[in-house]
Parts: sequence; structure tokens; C-alpha cells
Amino acid sequence: MPTERFTFKGHGGHDLAARLDLPPGPHLATALFAHCFTCGKDIAAARRISARLAAVGIAVLRFDFTGLGHSGGEFENTHFSSNVEDIVLAAGALEARGMAPTLLIGHSLGGAAVLKAAPELPKTIGVVTIGAPSDPANVLAQFTHALPEIAESGRANVNLGGRPFTLGRSFVEDVQDNALETAIHTLNAALLVLHAPRDEVVSIEHASRIFIAAKHPKSFVTLDDADHLITRPEDAEYVADVISAWAARYLDLSPPAPPPGAPEGIVRVTEADPNGFLQDVQSGPFHHTQADEPLAYGGTNKGMSPYGFLSAGLGACTSMTIRMYARRKGWPLTHVRVDVSHNKVHAQDAETGTRAKIDKFRREVHLNGPLNTEQRDRLLEIADRCPVHRTLEATSAVETILVDN
Repeated sequence: MPTERFTFKGHGGHDLAARLDLPPGPHLATALFAHCFTCGKDIAAARRISARLAAVGIAVLRFDFTGLGHSGGEFENTHFSSNVEDIVLAAGALEARGMAPTLLIGHSLGGAAVLKAAPELPKTIGVVTIGAPSDPANVLAQFTHALPEIAESGRANVNLGGRPFTLGRSFVEDVQDNALETAIHTLNAALLVLHAPRDEVVSIEHASRIFIAAKHPKSFVTLDDADHLITRPEDAEYVADVISAWAARYLDLSPPAPPPGAPEGIVRVTEADPNGFLQDVQSGPFHHTQADEPLAYGGTNKGMSPYGFLSAGLGACTSMTIRMYARRKGWPLTHVRVDVSHNKVHAQDAETGTRAKIDKFRREVHLNGPLNTEQRDRLLEIADRCPVHRTLEATSAVETILVDN
């Protein structure tokens, strides 16, 4: 996924740091991602969701609100309304580049902020909230102990997520004064509400209120036992898959036909778990699976091994080749099954005359239907003509280059 550094002016005139995650293929739409309260653009959930959406052709801009992450300004001088302004300015910066966002995604308080900002962005077609409060003042529950000090002295130091922050009276007053009912009820865009029933930071009742206040089209999807920050990779992956599938109903995500001679596409493999071996495998804009290693080799066994994928390619190509030939001949082949196993064997066992080890694929072809002996023998010969079989038998060249991020 190509990622570009992006900077724009926030509500206070400060430079706000952003990442623009671009699709590896055709750019079909643009989304704007607003992070959760005191989080940042680089939290795991934001990275994973953006990467998956980029894979289906949706460019995603994720940025740090004023005073957070790598953005300029003082967090103490920000509030909910300033977050909304930052979102509107981010959308304007994208539009100036010819990439006006049509999809707004907000996590937690960022979800409330995109709901508030949407009426100011008429090109918005879809809005997605993830664990969002129906009332911005819900965030005050995270530091109720500091409210008396803020009321008395105008500011207080609080610890949020293990990090110190200074909050002022203007923030408290602003979230208390900002109701969302009107913005939600007049939302002129499709709405997707994602929320976990066990969310201990923002209760599921907030999702219900958002959903009830909105007009159709609207959708509600539960995140089961996910936590508020969507910290588990599988939960972030699920969120991204749901968003991309839902967005396809409202955004035109059909890629244009490639020009003559263009490659079929790219297979992108991204590490999903740095502590193990789990990998996200994305083939073009529509196909996703996972690769892993068995438990015995330190993996989590959530996907096929790399050699499993290689065997699958051989088996699938064999079956397709046999089917195409039988169809062309009009033979009564009713079903094909190909069982493939892989092992390392000594070359001398494969009658090559050397002692080096080579890869051996054992392929068992099962053909059903009233075929005569000649037809069955011929189809077995055709199996050896499948393109993947020929690739494996031939000498392949693999070119590897290092790409700077």
C-alpha cells in the first residue's frame, strides 16, 4: 500500500500531520478517517482499516487532530468543535487535490465528530461510526474526578490511556453544548453504525440512539466481543471488511478496464501479526485470505501455509484445465477433484541422479462421470499441460527489489 505524507492547516493555523494511504491500483473513491479521543492516526486499528480499504481502491486520509501525534498546536486549546473544524479542513485539502472524500469514518469521539461535520461536506455519500457516542459529553466519564478542578481553576491534568493531558474548561463546556440529534436526523448520506456490545468506554446504548435518530439508508453491525480501541487484528480486519462491503452499495467501486498489456493485478501480502506469522493476502480489489504456519511451527494456523497456497494453485489450475478440455470435447465429465500434497525429497529418489533435495508435488486426480478409458487417460495427460504445472517444472526467475516507504 503506497503511503504518502500529507500536511494541511488545521483550525488554529497549525500544520496537521496526516497519512494518505493510496490504492495499489485504480483510485475509485476517497475516505477520511477521524481517530478516537486522544489517540492518533497511527493506532493499529486505523492503520489496518485504512490498508484494507486502500486494497479495494479507496484512498484513506488519516490525520492527527490539533495538538496530538505529529500535528502542531496545543491539545489544551482544542475541543470537540475544533475537531469538527479539522475534519472539514482535511476534506477541503483533499478536494483541492482533486480527491474530495465521499466516505467519512470516525472512531469513538471521532465518530461523533464526523456525524457533526457531515452536513458541512455535501459530497459525503457514506458515514461510518465505530464505537461512537451519541452525545460528545460521554467522553467526560473518562475523567470525572477532574471535573471539579476544571470547574474551579479552568484546567486540570488527567491521565488518559497511560498518557498525561491537560484539559481546559472550554473543552468540557464545548462537549456539553454539542448535541448530535439534529446532525444525525438531517444526515444526507448512508450511515453504518459499528459497535461492540461489551464496549466498556462507550456503551452499546449510544449506538442504538444514533441508529434510531438517523433516517434510512442506515445499517447496524455488532462487533461482538471487540474492545473499544479495536486492538485485536482480527477485529480491525472484520471492521474493514464490513466497511468495504457496505460502501460498495453506495460508492462505485468497480475498477475500470485495464489498458492493453496491463498486468492482471497485484498480490499484496501484509504482516498481520508481528509476534507470529499470520499474513493478510489481498489479490486485487476483491479477494482476501490469510496465510499462516501450523501451531507446531510457531504459527496460529489461521490460514494455509505458503506451500499450501502453492499446492492450491497447482490443484486449481489442474482442475480448471481438465474441465476446459472436457467441455470443449463435450465429454460427460460431471465432477473433478484434485488432491495435492507437497514434500521435500532427495533428488535421487525422483530419478534425477543427484543427491540434492527437490520439491515433490503428489497430485491425485479424481474424475466422475460416464467416461470411457480413453477419455480418462486423455484427461490425465491434459492435467500435465496446466500452466501452473509447467511453471513448476520449468526454471522460474524471481526478481526482488527493495522499495523505500
